[in-house]
Amino acid sequence: MPSRTASDFPDPTTRIAVLADSDTRWKWGALTAHRIAPGARLDGLLLRGRATPTARQLDEVGVRAASLREVTAAEFLAAVDRDAYDVVVLACVGGTVQAMLHGLAHNLNGQARRPVTVTGYVGVVYEKLADGLLLRHGADVVLANSAHDAERFRAVYEGVGADPGSVVECALPFLGGAPYRKSAERPYTVVFAVQPSVPANRADREYLLRRAAGHARRHPDREVLVKLRSKPGEHTTHIEEQPYQKLAAKLPGGLPSNCRLVYGHMGEVLDRTDLLVTVSSTAALESLHRGIPTAVLTDLGVREALGNHHFLGSGCLISWDQLDEGALPEPDAAWTARQGVVADGPYEAAFDAARERVAALVARETLLPITPYYTLTTAPGYLPGVLARHGLDPSGALRPDAAAGRPASGLRRAVRSAVRDAARGAYRHGVQRVAPVIRRMGEL
Repeated sequence: MPSRTASDFPDPTTRIAVLADSDTRWKWGALTAHRIAPGARLDGLLLRGRATPTARQLDEVGVRAASLREVTAAEFLAAVDRDAYDVVVLACVGGTVQAMLHGLAHNLNGQARRPVTVTGYVGVVYEKLADGLLLRHGADVVLANSAHDAERFRAVYEGVGADPGSVVECALPFLGGAPYRKSAERPYTVVFAVQPSVPANRADREYLLRRAAGHARRHPDREVLVKLRSKPGEHTTHIEEQPYQKLAAKLPGGLPSNCRLVYGHMGEVLDRTDLLVTVSSTAALESLHRGIPTAVLTDLGVREALGNHHFLGSGCLISWDQLDEGALPEPDAAWTARQGVVADGPYEAAFDAARERVAALVARETLLPITPYYTLTTAPGYLPGVLARHGLDPSGALRPDAAAGRPASGLRRAVRSAVRDAARGAYRHGVQRVAPVIRRMGEL
């Protein structure tokens, strides 16, 4: 491969692989790839697991790739080298990122050239900050979605004596869309953006659904949309044990005619939104970016378990009672700016630093070895378990009993697909039906 300079990046021959383990992370990873290397060839690699996105979920995300296929960890590691890709975006949960970094280190650190590795978070970072960050350490670039996050990320790395130089500030890649303009051609539209796991229990989720329906009854001139993340049986980044579809079917009195459940691309839903209501969804940042009035609910308290504590100081914290009375939150400009929400600023400039860093790394003839903070010296009681979950031994090599990633025959593929689908169905049944019953019995 001929040598390049940073000014050559990206060009039509630049190749990026995005490894993603859920629909949300595919959205973040693919859009991040487009932001840092516009025009490059993008290959999507969907990690096989409980949250592997369905065709419907992928279509709803709306991000296109030159190729898209499902892989195991072993198949991913076998497919990735500098002859195949210039950049690899690891859009996965922290433990998976760490395992893939160790696997790549084992396979590639002896080579003169290797792909540039990029990772980050898909949205608001309100829990497991240290755990998630240290599991991502070792990537060449760790993207922070705001100035606030960049400061926190560097502080965590510095606090354990790890190199913070990989942290690069940017913004969430899926912000954008048309600025908010109130329309007289459609009803005033309130969108309640639900989350798969927040709140977790049935009573709280029923409460929020009742309040959304109650708001619709109180304001018959408004349209209230309950924006769903997935259909029952599908999984997203987080497990949904109490789908709103099932709760709505059992809601006393049902939903009023001006309140309905909707799917679809969040950007398209926001195009017709006059008020976005949520507990702590990243959709709040998408809404704020457009200048849409945005409400972060306090009805269930402001608690770390809910994630709405992240919005302290935002000016967005408010209750359904206040919304019913016509109150609208007023976002704090200083808070939104520190969170990477730049409704009146040059959004594209937010990715300049990331593009420049990746371009400079791709242009190098050689890169430093991949060296995660977690090793058998720093975390001998933790790292082996993280690696073992992905079929790797403590050195980062594939265990002998792990899948070798060799092509399967047509019959073998069909059998494997059937078994996998059956296993997923059993898992989802256990999560959505059996586990809640066991918990309720435990509370008696």
